[in-house]
Amino acid sequence: MRLLLIGGNGFIGRFVAAALQAQGHAVAVFHRGTTAAPTLVDEIRGDHNQLAASAQELKRFAPDVVIDLVLSSGAQADDLMKVFRGATRRVVMLSSMDVYRAVGISHGTESGPLQDLPLTEESELRRNLHPYPPENMRLLRKVFPWVTDDYDKIPAERIVMNDPELPGTVLRLPMVYGPGDPLHRFYPVVKRVADGRRHIIFPEALAAWHSPRGYVENVAAAIALAATDDRAAQRVFNVCEEPAFGELEWARKIASEMRWEGEFVVLPDNRTPPHLLKPGNAAQHWTASSARIRRELGYNEPVAIDEAIRRTTAWQRENAPAVEFLAQFDYAAEDAALDHNR
Repeated sequence: MRLLLIGGNGFIGRFVAAALQAQGHAVAVFHRGTTAAPTLVDEIRGDHNQLAASAQELKRFAPDVVIDLVLSSGAQADDLMKVFRGATRRVVMLSSMDVYRAVGISHGTESGPLQDLPLTEESELRRNLHPYPPENMRLLRKVFPWVTDDYDKIPAERIVMNDPELPGTVLRLPMVYGPGDPLHRFYPVVKRVADGRRHIIFPEALAAWHSPRGYVENVAAAIALAATDDRAAQRVFNVCEEPAFGELEWARKIASEMRWEGEFVVLPDNRTPPHLLKPGNAAQHWTASSARIRRELGYNEPVAIDEAIRRTTAWQRENAPAVEFLAQFDYAAEDAALDHNR
């Protein structure tokens, strides 16, 4: 098959390209050219926000399937379908678990009772569009430049899944971790262990909070599978590891990989240093089910979780994030909280 990856030179896209190439498919990557594309792929340079300007070149590649890894809004989705209607067999878009109402309740942007778990593809979606406040969006765009001011996956999903001529597939992704993770999800634990901290504090509510995660190579395998299996047409799939672990469980796994002999200390939220607290309603977990993609497409993770944690931890030890992340660390405040609770 011939597959076109829009935004395919980033964290996830590189692994998707590699997975497709390993299966013998021809791959092209459409990107802005600000970073190097994966090796052995065709390159098409252009701007996602001006997709029509590159339409002729994109169609010249004659893709069987188009995978949009960086679709940010309904307006972009509309342009995507217009450009490729009649030029490809199917479009696959990467969405997010943030479409679910449970995420809005957790963030405090939705009212009402806690949502039932696990979240399935039929779970209720957010009623309020644009899930993140402006200050969060500014931080998000520093990490992910493709995110637009009108970011919301819900209208994009509706357009892709309801085109009368061009079939779509939607993949709702979890929190993705692995080598190259721009959010450095393992860093708060890795740094504290590497710094020789003997105790690591977790606020009580956050320690128990469960969210969907996925190792980047496994997520890429799911994307490659959905893109090359026609049974995925007109279907929505959650992609995530199972079972889901709580935040403290994740920290224990990372610390174990690093052979740490210290102690995790769970404190009531009102005794936890403020820099360790997370906003929102931790009573609303995000635990999700990926049963559909496993049942319908036969998806299984190629990389076991212990190996995924080993690879990610090794990468994180060698790759510190930007200085902004240092706000998560105030060892003097943490020591004072530990002394107060002894």
